[in-house]
Amino acid sequence: MTLQTLRLSDGQQISYLEFGQGEPLVLLHGVGMCAEAWGPQIAHFAKTNRVIALDMPGHGLSDLLPGQPELSDYVAWAAKTLRQLGCSFVNVAGHSMGALIAAGLAVDHPDLVLRLAVLNGVYRRTPEARAAVQARARALAEGANDIDVPLTRWFSGSPSDQAVRAQVAGWLKTVNLQGYAAAYRAFANGDLAYADAWPQIQSPALVLTASGDANSTPEMAKAMAQAAPMGQAVIIEGHRHMVNLTAPAQVNAALAAWLAVPLFTAKRGARA
Repeated sequence: MTLQTLRLSDGQQISYLEFGQGEPLVLLHGVGMCAEAWGPQIAHFAKTNRVIALDMPGHGLSDLLPGQPELSDYVAWAAKTLRQLGCSFVNVAGHSMGALIAAGLAVDHPDLVLRLAVLNGVYRRTPEARAAVQARARALAEGANDIDVPLTRWFSGSPSDQAVRAQVAGWLKTVNLQGYAAAYRAFANGDLAYADAWPQIQSPALVLTASGDANSTPEMAKAMAQAAPMGQAVIIEGHRHMVNLTAPAQVNAALAAWLAVPLFTAKRGARA
């Protein structure tokens, strides 16, 4: 996959992958990752959609956001990027931190979003969970990037998981630590930013996670789906946080069903 770059009107450079034609599907990755982390989804949906996978600020070749950006700054960045790419109406899917950005787009820029998919997103963490994530954010800001910490949470010991783990470890080792730390700080503080706004989201909303994701839990997914007027929760059994890579066929099937939901006529429901 070859990254493309774009210079925004404010001078910031962004990097992204783009394949296919049709209704746009925008993919937003999580902290420490990159556009390539959507590889199975890009390969599958480029047959039917214009697929755009963005590198988050400070990741890949995308410039850092200035100062100490909050989640809302990443949301504004995503909206500006999509408008400059000529995207009027998009289906947007985000994973982890990207899920928070995607939900923020649906709230702050509803004119841009046709459908919303939140994969392994967080929602109203417990105080203990929030403190643990904030502690890791502080450690990253101080230059401590122990990649075994997230990898142990994200993957089981199965041979199939271990093969994907090696690929993800490579991305974590090469990420811009300053960009990783900035995004992680926004991620650590962002689970409440749009939590109260889920009832405002009028787009069909897929909320997907894995049964073994200890931080983006099935309970969180079901609560988000329940709060959205057209929300649906999907729980994939036997996987953890990087479910789009460890169970790509199941994730792609869920995304395909979501893309087929008629706009403005979707019925609310949940399945596990």
